[in-house]
Amino acid sequence: MRETVHVPLGARAYDVVIGPGLMEEAGTLIAPLLPRPRVAVVTEKRVAALHLAALENGLGAAGIDCVALELPPGESTKSWTHLAQVTEWLLDQKIERRDVVVALGGGVIGDLVGFACAILRRGVRFVQVPTSLLAQVDSSVGGKTGINTAQGKNLAGAFHQPSLVLADTDVLASLGPRDFLAGYGEVMKYGLLGDATFFAWLEENAQAMAAGDVALRVAAVKRSVEMKADIVTRDETEQGDRALLNLGHTFCHALEAATGYSDRLLHGEGVAIGCGLAFELSARLGLCSQEDPSRVRAHIKAMGMKADLADIPGDLPDAAGVLDLMGQDKKVVAGTLNFILARGIGEAFVTSDVPRDAVMAVLEDALTAR
Repeated sequence: MRETVHVPLGARAYDVVIGPGLMEEAGTLIAPLLPRPRVAVVTEKRVAALHLAALENGLGAAGIDCVALELPPGESTKSWTHLAQVTEWLLDQKIERRDVVVALGGGVIGDLVGFACAILRRGVRFVQVPTSLLAQVDSSVGGKTGINTAQGKNLAGAFHQPSLVLADTDVLASLGPRDFLAGYGEVMKYGLLGDATFFAWLEENAQAMAAGDVALRVAAVKRSVEMKADIVTRDETEQGDRALLNLGHTFCHALEAATGYSDRLLHGEGVAIGCGLAFELSARLGLCSQEDPSRVRAHIKAMGMKADLADIPGDLPDAAGVLDLMGQDKKVVAGTLNFILARGIGEAFVTSDVPRDAVMAVLEDALTAR
């Protein structure tokens, strides 16, 4: 049941290995990268309690020693403070440029550790061992690393590709339903942006996948990674096509900022809501049929996920306030906000030609429905 997706980036090429039981074989899979049998692992406390021993055993079985740093869980760990802590710790461990650092965790750990490795000695190799569905299908692949700042999310970072990604689908069994479904928001996004057949497959199979079907989980992760790898290969540093991966994210990042990056709204939940809003905006602009946003929201609801702004607990800013938060997004170019819109399911495109009043109207209607 193991699958491998190759990301062909020349000297920066690497494999994404997907399937059950990869923790136990981590040493065998990582060993070819090592100049000496030693790695440094950076993780967070909740993940460490669940998976660090399995990783250490997998490394030890291949004769690889490891030291580990455990950080606090949560989005607030993607900070200047923890970036400095990780970098200083890796230096204390005498990690050299040819050594390998292992990022064991979800998107927060992968982004933070990848950024630390990008700046440490001007570039140290690292291996992603993603433990959330969201990280397996999205953030662990493609080399985007970074931290959050007071001004917004992921505004400081670097492109730094991993040397290997080990997506052990067994670890997904340790996720609570909400965390698994939040990750599913990114899986669904891939079908919506470029593969209508995959989205239809998800409509048929995603509920069984969420319920625990391992083969379906491997298939969904593989297809998501294939799509991301294809886009990253065409546009590694997000000059064009890679922006398609941000479908739903312009709305999502504003909503995350509005909720203080708290557990009121998980990232993948924001992506799902954002996809629905992007399709609603597309329909109002006459780009796709009104049936498309209805189909998107129906699927999100069928999965038991947050589908509307009304599903986000607590207060939100008014439409103008949300639009101002959208203006802090990284996709602002020369002061103009780029949107990822769609001509239909699986037909997303990037545009800056979006009337402000149309966005305001979508937000006002969505907020009024709360």
